[in-house]
Amino acid sequence: MIKTDVVDVIAKELFDAEKNKTAVDKFVDKYPELDEALAYQIQDRLVEMKEKEENTKRVGWKLGLTSKAKQQMIGVHEPSYGVLLESMQLNEGEPISIAPFIHAKAEPEIAFILNKELKGPHVSVADVLSATEYVAPAIEIIDSRFFGFKFTLADAVSDNSSSSRFIIGERFYNPENLNLKLMGFVYRQNGEVAATGAGAAVMGHPARAIAWLANRLYKVGKSLKPGEVILSGSLSAALEIAPGDQYTASFDGIGSVHAIFTE
Repeated sequence: MIKTDVVDVIAKELFDAEKNKTAVDKFVDKYPELDEALAYQIQDRLVEMKEKEENTKRVGWKLGLTSKAKQQMIGVHEPSYGVLLESMQLNEGEPISIAPFIHAKAEPEIAFILNKELKGPHVSVADVLSATEYVAPAIEIIDSRFFGFKFTLADAVSDNSSSSRFIIGERFYNPENLNLKLMGFVYRQNGEVAATGAGAAVMGHPARAIAWLANRLYKVGKSLKPGEVILSGSLSAALEIAPGDQYTASFDGIGSVHAIFTE
């Protein structure tokens, strides 16, 4: 198959897998030519299909594999990214049905909302902070379209880095007076503490993840735009979601965000 065919075939299979709630096998076994560069082309095609089908638009980006532990687990040395669509955003406080998902998990994140363009190739942490209008607590719902949440980097990237839904807390904070690196967080599942830590869990500083993304997008002729939302990467392990589960991500200085799940 020529490359354009591979891009179309894999994108369509992933699109149908999400739509029909049916997991698929890894593609790298079937398509040995599937590398990271081709995977991002597939991601672009998949997102285009979703924009058209769901009558939605791009509103930002999400980072994945931002912790050393996750990178080692999958055998890579840098993060990945995916696209956030307007149709993925949920309102805090509204019960979320797990019916549309295959095997969803929830992660605590810090969301960045930009007021200036960030264009690589030399974006720094300081540049990110000066271009950030607000930060807010967030919960990302990830849902791999692969059996057993098992995949290679190229598979995951093709699958829009397991993007599914996201919730951003309703209060926003200017990062000027915040130390995002040392900012503590507590992640609770059904009232019980599931994880604790600090912002440094994401690449030593969550703004470093945003800088990496801006510099990485430069290589494919893209940039981070004013008004975009960027989820900087999970601060803890992702936790499986069951009907009745409640998750709360609380951060020092910026409050918390809450998600309630139903059947």
